[in-house]
Amino acid sequence: MIKLYFKIALRYLFKNKMYSFINIGGLAIGIASFVLIMIYVAHEKSYDRFLGSENVYRLYMDYLEGDTYEPGDVMTYNASGPELKSMFPEIEDFVRFYYFERMTFVYDDLILEQPIGSMADASYFSIFGYPLLKGAPEKALERPNTIVLSSTLAQKIFGIQDPIGKTLKAHWDSYETVLTVTGVMADLPHNAHYRNNYLISFATEKTWGIFNEQQLRMNFNMNNYYTYIRVAPNTDIDQLRQKIIASDVEDSVDERHNLEHIEKIHLYSDKPYEVSVNGSATRVNFLTAIAFIILVLSWLNYINLSTTKSLERAKEIGIRKVSGAQRPQLILQSLVESTLINLIALGIGLVLAYLILPLFNNLIGQDLLLTANSLNDIFPYLAFVLFGIVLAGVYPALLLSSYNPTKALKGKIQTQTSGPNLRKGLIVTQFIATIVLLIGTLMVTKQIKYLQSRPLGTNLNQVVALKGEIISTQSDSLVTQSFYTYKEEIERLSFVENTAVSQTYPGDSFDNLSSTKGITLPNGIKNTTDIFYTYQAQSDYFDLMGLEWVAGGTFTPTTQDNSKQVVVNETFLKEMGISAEAIVHKNLSFWGNQEWVVTGVFKDYHHFGHKGKLLPMLIRQRRGISNLLVKLDQKALSAQGVSGALSQLEAQWKEQFPKSTFKYTFLDQNFQAQYQAERNFSTAFQVFTFLAIFIAALGLFGLTSYTVVLRKKEIGVRKVNGASLLDILHLLNIDFVKWIGLSFVLAIPIGWFAMDRWLQGFAYKTELSWWVFALAGIAALLVALITVSGQSLQAALANPVDSLRDE
Repeated sequence: MIKLYFKIALRYLFKNKMYSFINIGGLAIGIASFVLIMIYVAHEKSYDRFLGSENVYRLYMDYLEGDTYEPGDVMTYNASGPELKSMFPEIEDFVRFYYFERMTFVYDDLILEQPIGSMADASYFSIFGYPLLKGAPEKALERPNTIVLSSTLAQKIFGIQDPIGKTLKAHWDSYETVLTVTGVMADLPHNAHYRNNYLISFATEKTWGIFNEQQLRMNFNMNNYYTYIRVAPNTDIDQLRQKIIASDVEDSVDERHNLEHIEKIHLYSDKPYEVSVNGSATRVNFLTAIAFIILVLSWLNYINLSTTKSLERAKEIGIRKVSGAQRPQLILQSLVESTLINLIALGIGLVLAYLILPLFNNLIGQDLLLTANSLNDIFPYLAFVLFGIVLAGVYPALLLSSYNPTKALKGKIQTQTSGPNLRKGLIVTQFIATIVLLIGTLMVTKQIKYLQSRPLGTNLNQVVALKGEIISTQSDSLVTQSFYTYKEEIERLSFVENTAVSQTYPGDSFDNLSSTKGITLPNGIKNTTDIFYTYQAQSDYFDLMGLEWVAGGTFTPTTQDNSKQVVVNETFLKEMGISAEAIVHKNLSFWGNQEWVVTGVFKDYHHFGHKGKLLPMLIRQRRGISNLLVKLDQKALSAQGVSGALSQLEAQWKEQFPKSTFKYTFLDQNFQAQYQAERNFSTAFQVFTFLAIFIAALGLFGLTSYTVVLRKKEIGVRKVNGASLLDILHLLNIDFVKWIGLSFVLAIPIGWFAMDRWLQGFAYKTELSWWVFALAGIAALLVALITVSGQSLQAALANPVDSLRDE
């Protein structure tokens, strides 16, 4: 019997090719879109899931702001882990990381610069369940001056040689140490928020000149460490959190320790000094909503077309019932047809998803794969698809099997069914979703353009930052002298307009900023609650970056490496509640009551773009080796081009420092890169909104085609009685216009609420303009009219004699 039903279903699909194409095409596009988005969502939610991750938490600091504590730095103190472990038995172990943005390794003649690594406690492998391919996990990081390399890094340095027991030199910030390889670990997966390429034993800090005596002592004064803890299974985390907060282990009312689950960091943490750029739960939730909307739209299409098409099959059902067919048999036959259509669409959808995945990866900036494992990750969502397939076929089956055979054979079904109201409701629902997506697309695009067009307060155009690890046997003073000799030499190049030295620059990572509290003003008032951010630069930095002065000016020229001069921004004055006149050329103190003279106040600029609020900044004068910023002369640059200029800069660098690395960063490109996630989100939103509109239009096209067929005789009669072309078009289109109008009214509050929530995640946001909603409504109306007008116009131009003769 089932075999017969499949034969009937296949015959019906081939007979009604337009109906089959629209249904299967719409469902396939919906399923493909759903699968692609949910693979991305599953990837984003899979971060930091390893053996034992359910019991691993990261410590971070809360800071007192006014009367409440707010989440602050993710960096803690070197004493945080040991002290808390000794106080609370629930904490089984801890691991501390001292982060290196990059490290240069030297082995024989090889000089290799490698990003992202850390000094780590020996407990690392007992807390993070990542495999160690070579070496003993419990001993690999036990002794000073030992290092564990990732598999890829070990191969880069040692090739096919066994690295265990071999030594190499590590250079960081002009400091050198010799390390022995004690282990090789598997490359950390892409879905880890802290992807170390190498781990240096924590005990090495005592033998390396990077750290001074104060830093080496256990303290709660310098929070430069990431700390993770492993708690005992079934620990009441809320209770432990309250105990940690109440312990006041840091002995300060202005700050306290807090903790967060490692699996939540990627999507829910966006604090200062994050080790990597995290994802966004908001973006994931929005894309998840879009995925379900597109899938449901394709099902609504199917239900709408199936119920409409059922009118055509009323006589067939009537004959089957008169011939003895029972209602359960008719329901089963209809469900078989529905299942067949959906399974074909599911197969085509998965193939489409596989073929489109490379384009989707480019769209979102990921490297996702469609494999058995990825499908297994989204199995709960696929189960929802299968459930929807069954559910989408139930109503048409029940409707079709409920027809009265007498009325069906007399052709009276279409005038007595409540189907038209259902179809109207489905069309309205489809276009509510479509208009909401259009509103979202327009607002996301508008917000990103707003962020990119806002003035930064600084000029990044044609500025390139040069940086390299200088490997030399000369004394520090001679290396510094050579660095400034190089600076003077390139200033004489025709395409170099200006140069400056700075520890960091706008758009650089948070890791290159320092933070401080406890600043004492010239009037003796001390601020112990607010956090201020600081970095070092030289006097020519401000002119090169186009920063403007509110009062005073740049540092006074000096031959000292550190003259204790500082400049502050306007936000610093607001936070401290002091005027520019009251602070310029006066002393303030911080960092252990060190005295600094304020030479000027500069206008605010956005160091990290417009996504976050302005930071209170102090820039300190210091002579040393750091980023060399080069302002290129656009006119002179045209003679040899950018690549030629960079090659010359590198050649002179290598001439001055033969054994060194060299890299460059264009500040404007680097700054814009921080908006890449938003741009990817915007593009994805646009593409999937277009697909949602296409699916809705596809269903509307099919429904219009069939409506025209049903009203063919009515149109003929009206034309014979003198109806004009416009009258016929009005007759066929007016209902659709009303439905779109109702959809627009219902979509406005939904779209406003959703986008208002999304905009709350930005410190600077555009307005929810009325024209965005109007444009979305007009666009939806135009799509609907274009979709239905072709069929309507064809029907209106048809010869009424033909339609009446056919009837």
